Amino acid sequence: MVVNSIIFLLFFVVVFIVYYLPLSKSKPFYQNAWLLLVSYFFYGYTDWRMITMLLGSTLLFYILGAWLRSEMDKKHTKNASHITSLSVILGVGILIYFKYLNFFADSFASLLQAAGFNISWSTLNIILPIGVSFFTFKLISYVIEIHREHIQPCSLLDFATYISFFPTILSGPIDRPDHFLPQLRKVHTLDYSMAVDGCRQILWGMFTKMCIADNLAMITDQAWMGYSSMSSSALLAAALLYPLQLYADFDGYSNMAIGVGKILGFNVTRNFNHPFLARNMAEYWRRWHMSLTSWITDYVFMPLNIAFREIGNWGIALAAIINLLVIGLWHGANWTYAVFGLYHGLLFIPLVFSGAFGKKKKLKANAHGFPQTKDFFKMLATYVLVMIGHVIFRAPTISQAYDFLAALFTNGMTGVTLIDNYGKLYCLFTIILLIFEWIQRDKEYTLQLSSTSLFRHRIIRWGLYLFLILLIITFTGQSQAFIYFQF
Repeated sequence: MVVNSIIFLLFFVVVFIVYYLPLSKSKPFYQNAWLLLVSYFFYGYTDWRMITMLLGSTLLFYILGAWLRSEMDKKHTKNASHITSLSVILGVGILIYFKYLNFFADSFASLLQAAGFNISWSTLNIILPIGVSFFTFKLISYVIEIHREHIQPCSLLDFATYISFFPTILSGPIDRPDHFLPQLRKVHTLDYSMAVDGCRQILWGMFTKMCIADNLAMITDQAWMGYSSMSSSALLAAALLYPLQLYADFDGYSNMAIGVGKILGFNVTRNFNHPFLARNMAEYWRRWHMSLTSWITDYVFMPLNIAFREIGNWGIALAAIINLLVIGLWHGANWTYAVFGLYHGLLFIPLVFSGAFGKKKKLKANAHGFPQTKDFFKMLATYVLVMIGHVIFRAPTISQAYDFLAALFTNGMTGVTLIDNYGKLYCLFTIILLIFEWIQRDKEYTLQLSSTSLFRHRIIRWGLYLFLILLIITFTGQSQAFIYFQF
């Protein structure tokens, strides 16, 4: 069940009616119980066996949180630290078992075979729970934030609802407990302006996912299936389009999830801040998948930065490299993700030593409303670096990433071309997307319209909404699964 499907629409109508009509006049307990019930139904819709793992891990970390708080109340500082460490180990252990066990075993077996040992290995039949990378980080952060005394343990109902909240459990954003849990402690009544904003954000998410991402996927997938016979210009087009495809896909899901949350009265964490307006890689990662980047930064980079502070800039650079390596490996059990993370980490070294690493300079337009020339060329250079990294990210293997990049420079101008007239139209959609991103760079999302702008007139706003709906109906590409479901 995906958020841009008819089945989800019918599901959400039922959720909405029960949530607001009979339950909005009751205590928060009943609304949260309803959310928990429908979230577990939503999560188990694809495979009910995954519910057992979600329920078991939720109960385990809830007990760990309560145990930690009791040890802290008794001033048993050492015991509290051990419980927190145990929680982190268990959370990472869950990820290793479900996502990486076969990968590590296969890599170890290959290493032994390369050394001359005759060994065979049978892959374990492990079912990968959807969204495990997202909700496991929620589990870990709950215990850590109790240890840091940023939150108090909550009720089991509130905790289970926070972990399984259906708009975000499959593909984020990753809400922090201190941000989300307080929102569960009040009765939610329908907020008209918030619900309208949520619907608008869902509409924009559907447009970027269905009209841009799904259509660009047909171009980029074709390039990867036959890159040896493609012209260099075709491969360059595919390489340039893939970051936009990935962004339109993942930002589209995030906008839909945040929009659904708003309709239910929840402010879900923002996940993207116009990342292709970034002028260097540090700024890019502050704008891209923000809920993951900030999580890794707080729990991995900051402790490492403190530990390495005695070696100055090299310590900051080393912490940044490890930070990006963790982000890369978070995506899955493949050496391509490790190299992708390492590649981005190495790009931080010149930023650290030049002093640009921590600088945050606001984007300003020139007299004509366009980016300043210096900023524009920095954006282009950053996009090219991102494009190279995404070739590695997209490739099934390291060797195929190398082959694709080699073909990009050596195939010449002869070979299969990719972009037909429809492809040109989809590229036009991406250009329009980037133009609107620049115009709306100070907004939470691109379709967040200002009451002081041209769109203060209702007829113009509704004209734009109907136009986007028409585009979705007319130009929806072949349905593609959300890319980040696999992570």
